Amino acid sequence: MSDDFNMSMRKFLKQVGVTSQQAIEDGLREAGDTKGKSYEAKVVLTIDGLDVEHVVSGTIKGAE
Repeated sequence: MSDDFNMSMRKFLKQVGVTSQQAIEDGLREAGDTKGKSYEAKVVLTIDGLDVEHVVSGTIKGAE
């Protein structure tokens, strides 16, 4: 793959990671007391123009 492709993908994935973490932290903060609670999370990635749908699921634990 080209350097331009690699750089654009890395930039996109960094933006996804950073903004997702901020959204999760904001949600937990707004929820208040999350001690001992777990939350099921899911991210769905689609790409316009390509037949791509990628799903990542997991568990996020509240503050200890």
